[in-house]
Formats: sequence, C-alpha cells, structure tokens
Amino acid sequence: MRLIGVGIDIVDIDVFRTRLDDGMIHDLFLAGEIEYCSSRARPWESYAARFAAKEASFKALGAGLSHGLRWKDVEIIKEESGAVSIQLNGKALEHAEKKQIKQVHLSISHSGDNAVAIVTMEG
Repeated sequence: MRLIGVGIDIVDIDVFRTRLDDGMIHDLFLAGEIEYCSSRARPWESYAARFAAKEASFKALGAGLSHGLRWKDVEIIKEESGAVSIQLNGKALEHAEKKQIKQVHLSISHSGDNAVAIVTMEG
C-alpha cells in the first residue's frame, strides 16, 4: 500500500459549542453519530472531534464542499473495541474510488480546549 492522502484538523471546543444547536447537529451528523455523541456526559466534545475528523477526511481526499462533498458523506463510527473508523459514502466514496483508496485510518482526541483528528488514506 502507498500513502495517498493525509489530513489533520483541530477544533476549538468552546467556539464549536457556542455554535452547536439542533439544526447544526442534524446538518453535520448522521443518526449513529448523534446517538453516540448525545449519550456522552459532554456531547459537544464528541461532536467537535467528529467534526474535526470529517474536515481531516476532506483534506486527505483533496476535496471538499466545493467539489460536491457533503458532511454526511463521512460517517465516524465507534467500534465495539473502542476504536473509531470512517465510512465514506456519496461523493466522498466516489473521490476515494477515483484515487483508488483501499484503507482509511483515523485517530481522534479531545482534551481541554481542543479536539483534533488525523486521517490517512492508502491505496
């Protein structure tokens, strides 16, 4: 496998929290993401980390909203093991297939004021 793309993003949790409302949640996140985040004691931290992961995914793909991608084209999934993974759909999946991406790796974290995510894509 060869490295095709890398993306990283950082989100200021407090700023994100002030903008986060039900409309934004439903615009940015899929049902499984909402279910997971809303079950957390501090859901805004989990939402911020998932938003960072979506942004990092766009960067790793080398495409974004101006290329037809949508926030819900990237789903962040919490595995039973505790790890997180990415499911690409729609235009994000189309871009990944064009670039012959076979594996996507994600790491997210949040601490204090920031949430961060890094995504690598291999093919």
